[in-house]
Amino acid sequence: MHAFDVLGDPVRRRILELLADGERAAGEVSSVVQDEFGITQPAVSQHLKVLRENGFATVRAVGTRRLYAVDPEPLREADQWLSNFRRFWTPHLSALATELARGKRARRMAAEQDAED
Repeated sequence: MHAFDVLGDPVRRRILELLADGERAAGEVSSVVQDEFGITQPAVSQHLKVLRENGFATVRAVGTRRLYAVDPEPLREADQWLSNFRRFWTPHLSALATELARGKRARRMAAEQDAED
């Protein structure tokens, strides 16, 4: 399965977001995802399995618990592939940052002027 096939599913993206904050127990992940997406625990388990089998997540047993964590390597590969296209949005984001800074400066100057008056 291609990285974007795995990442294309919103449930799997949400699971990765949860795991990005650190290792989590399968039950904890399942509880959050079930509440947010209204799916069953077996469905969440299937998504965890897809992430694990495609290298996006690792799992380790601690007693009866299964702890999941992000494996960054497939994400690095996806990021590398996306780097070919970054040129399409990077200049636009830089221009946006410049405009935001200009607006902030203009508001600050206006506030200073009002304070002087």
